[in-house]
Amino acid sequence: MLNSDIGLRDLVDNQKSIFYLLGQEDKDDLQHHISLSQYKKNEFIYKEGDKPNGFLVLIDGKVKIFKEGVGGREQIIRMTKPLGLIGYRALLAEETHNGSAVTLEESLVCTIDPDFIFERALKNPDFSFKIISKLSKELGFSNARTVTLTQKHIRGRLAESLILLKDKYGFENDGTTLKAFLSREDIANLSNMTTSNAIRTLSTFANEKVIAIDGRKIRILDTTRLERISKLG
Repeated sequence: MLNSDIGLRDLVDNQKSIFYLLGQEDKDDLQHHISLSQYKKNEFIYKEGDKPNGFLVLIDGKVKIFKEGVGGREQIIRMTKPLGLIGYRALLAEETHNGSAVTLEESLVCTIDPDFIFERALKNPDFSFKIISKLSKELGFSNARTVTLTQKHIRGRLAESLILLKDKYGFENDGTTLKAFLSREDIANLSNMTTSNAIRTLSTFANEKVIAIDGRKIRILDTTRLERISKLG
């Protein structure tokens, strides 16, 4: 069961949230400009071509943002964790969404009135800068991923994707199991390869004792070697 009360407190009290930078009066006013939506696993939050209807923040759960390519094949562009912003580029650019957002598990999303965001951005330079900083970091990430997905070999691409999941979501309590249970198809779409190639490469990594596989659970046994494979490409 998702806890909306804890999530909404995090929205303003967590230093990783952009709304932490607002003054107390604006934080109190924020609650009058939000709505909460709960999504089941594999449910669309928005689709490519949709018009943004607000400033979206993931409160709980996991979300993938992907773009549909040739023949309907998905390419996962980004993964989001709690307090992550979703689809705000399109809102700020006054464009339709150029990708789709789908939940990877049961998720809770907060929609904030765009006027509230724009008004606070105009009067709070720190808040504005935080939004610009997030956009800039995402642009840098996208540039780096473009090189990875077009120049690295299959092993390097898949190794980098596993490291990305580790850095984004972390481990379970055992310290080795990724806290993200993706389908083989999603892992393939994250790594720009076919599902069959993803399955084969995961099996190879398992045979080499770099990882261990139990259904959708993946344990990273040798982080150093996985990082080396990713770096060598």
